Amino acid sequence: MAPAPLQPGFDFQQAGKDVLTIERQGLEQLDQYINEDFTLACESIYGCQGKVVVMGMGKSGHIGKKMAATFASTGTPAFFVHPAEASHGDLGMVSAADIVIAISNSGESSEILALIPVLKRLRVKLICMTSRPDSAMGRAADIHLCVKVPEEACPLGLAPTTSTTATLVMGDALAVALLKARGFTAEDFALSHPGGALGRKLLLTVDDIMHSGDEIPRVSRDASLRDALLEITRKNLGMTVICDDLMKIEGIFTDGDLRRVFDMGVDIQHASIASVMTSGGIRVRPNTLAVDALNLMQNRNITVLLVADGDRLIGVVHMHDMLRAGVV
Repeated sequence: MAPAPLQPGFDFQQAGKDVLTIERQGLEQLDQYINEDFTLACESIYGCQGKVVVMGMGKSGHIGKKMAATFASTGTPAFFVHPAEASHGDLGMVSAADIVIAISNSGESSEILALIPVLKRLRVKLICMTSRPDSAMGRAADIHLCVKVPEEACPLGLAPTTSTTATLVMGDALAVALLKARGFTAEDFALSHPGGALGRKLLLTVDDIMHSGDEIPRVSRDASLRDALLEITRKNLGMTVICDDLMKIEGIFTDGDLRRVFDMGVDIQHASIASVMTSGGIRVRPNTLAVDALNLMQNRNITVLLVADGDRLIGVVHMHDMLRAGVV
């Protein structure tokens, strides 16, 4: 079918703003439904010994998938089951220890209604999210969460728009309320997001990214300054560690120290590294979180850290290693 001719002067921006206005007003109405039923739903999910199983057909199903994903990533184990597939075997995924959240704007989804007798037989607690408490799903629910909105943003009143937004927001409200109740932390969040930037920041430890073995630039305290500079050049980390054969740390010498040596007029050809090194060196343990090591580097205005077990050198980590690992 060929599209109808575009109306002269049609204002796409205003049409978009009208949608925002209608949906914003719908969400303002949602506040009244964060009530005792909401508290009961949160308490039930908090005490659930199994998983939260979210169901919904059509657009409600799309919202349900996002809701389950949000629950799962914020400390509430959850997954989505398609109601039609549930009628053909997938209901076996649901156990008596679980809680089902069933979503339908009308509350009359035939696919979900067909499952309710079995869920009741299994004694599974049922939370229904609909716009009509008196609907078939509303009456069957152990807990009903109302997501009624004044109107859809669709001018025909047909395409789910404001109603799906309200349902999504109600799901977020549940997930975040539970997150706060559990004392869920950023570290907990990272455990379910190991592939993301936050996971890299919070889960990587220094020994995951440090240089070790032959990659460590090191010389003995008997080495000349010239030998130390050659080692710095070979290992390309802008520094060398001064340590004995047992890897006991005695000091460190960096590119910055070399500039200091020049200012002092030290004879580079004949000076020993022991006479110009900085004793000790700032160090961290190998199980230190990379993000903590990065913070230490930034606070001390340095680009390299020694990784050590007490005075025994284990490795070296450079700011560039942080960059490559995505920690910065």
